[in-house]
Amino acid sequence: MKTLLIILLLLAIGAAVVVFLIKKGKIKDDDGDFIPDVIEDKVDDVKVKVQKTTQEVKRRAKRVKEELSDIKDAAKNLADQTGDVVEAVKGTSRKGRKPSKPTPKKTSNVVITDEEVALREAADRKDRL
Repeated sequence: MKTLLIILLLLAIGAAVVVFLIKKGKIKDDDGDFIPDVIEDKVDDVKVKVQKTTQEVKRRAKRVKEELSDIKDAAKNLADQTGDVVEAVKGTSRKGRKPSKPTPKKTSNVVITDEEVALREAADRKDRL
C-alpha cells in the first residue's frame, strides 16, 4: 500500500513540475492542453510511422498469399506430372501437348517489294491504334 502511495506522490509531483514549467514558459504548449508540444509532435510522428508500417505489412502479406497460391498451383501440376513419370518407366510413349493452331509452312522463295513492305507496316500501325 505504501508503495502505491509513493508512486502516486511521485506522479503528482512530476505533473506539478510540468504544469509549473508550462506556466513559466520553459515548456512550450501552444494549444493550452497541458501536454507539451514536443510530446504531441513525437506522438504524431509515431502514428505516421505505425501507419506506414501497417501498410507495408499488409502489402507483404498479400504478396505472400499470392506466392502461396502459386506454390499450390505448382504442387497440383507436379502431382499430375508424377503420373507421366510412372508411364515413362513402363515404356509408353510421351503424349505431350497438342498445338493450339497449325503453324503455316514457310516459303523462302517469295520476293516482297518495298511497296508491299510499306503497305504491311502501315496496316500494322493502323491495327495497333
